[in-house]
Amino acid sequence: MTQGRTRQRRRARLSTDLTLLGIVGVLLVAAIVAGGLSLYREFYGPSAFVERYLEMLSTGRAADALRVPGVSVDRSLLDDAGIHPTASEALLRSAALAPLSNVRVIDETDHDGTFMVSVEYDAGSVHGRSRFTVVQDGWVGVTPNWRFQRSPLAEVELTVLGADQFSVNGFEIDRRQVSADGVDADPLDPLHLLVFTPGVYSIAVDTPIATSSGVRVLADTPLARTPVNVQATATDRFTEVVQQRVEEFLEACATQEVLQPTACPFGLEVRNRIASVPHWSIAKHPVVTVVPDGAHWAIPPTEAVAHIEVEIQSLFDGSIEKVSEDVPFQVDGTITILPDGSASIRVGSPDIDTR
Repeated sequence: MTQGRTRQRRRARLSTDLTLLGIVGVLLVAAIVAGGLSLYREFYGPSAFVERYLEMLSTGRAADALRVPGVSVDRSLLDDAGIHPTASEALLRSAALAPLSNVRVIDETDHDGTFMVSVEYDAGSVHGRSRFTVVQDGWVGVTPNWRFQRSPLAEVELTVLGADQFSVNGFEIDRRQVSADGVDADPLDPLHLLVFTPGVYSIAVDTPIATSSGVRVLADTPLARTPVNVQATATDRFTEVVQQRVEEFLEACATQEVLQPTACPFGLEVRNRIASVPHWSIAKHPVVTVVPDGAHWAIPPTEAVAHIEVEIQSLFDGSIEKVSEDVPFQVDGTITILPDGSASIRVGSPDIDTR
């Protein structure tokens, strides 16, 4: 009797131990599976793939980012996506990148093997959100490879008026270096520039001739084209130089001892005979301003005053009148920046006073 009860207790204890071991085994398997899924998401999943790409952009590793599968693609594919076929790669470099911070994945969805990964980030002071399309690209052992199904490159279609030189995130660029037309680039034609997404790009002009406040654009959508217009204004130094050149031009006009100085904006027309050599002087120089005029510059009409000393003899009675008077006139003009960086200033047509 005693031995039977002992055997029953042993069987019950063994059953309990086996049950506990089974529970522990199930929990261990669940922990391994959960750990594997966590490792997959953190290191091997599509979100991890996108995060590694963003980390490259955040640390300025442009060359590494271009080698990420699906980033750099055939030009024909970019053309099919709406990107200009001659878009320049000048901004796909570390010097033109602005850092990203606070990057985090906010969503990952699977659509029959195509993963949509949404992220948030701060690009400078700008908060942004982007979404990337990722697909599997084979295996390495037991871990999957991934690639961007749609390249995360985009295009900034940039029009800069009033300057051939500008900077993007501090990286200096010359229009003629990035235009497909080279030295023959039309200043009114937009420039097509490939950029990484996501990224913020601050465009500014700061030359001896022209300046502009910064224009900032956030490229947050892969394969999108973003138009950007930058209008430069004349620097104080440039305006001073134009003022000096206009004054020199008018003073040279005043040395001509004729009633109507050739190619000059002032003159005097008389119906009688002049009895002495005319002497001109500039009584009041114009106060010149320089304003944008398409791709170049213009001098808006501004008032000035010339002074003439001359004797006029009447054809009717032969009397001689001494004329000493001011002759108001207006000055305007156009300014063209030549390929060598110099300025060609053309003062407008003459304004002749008739007497």
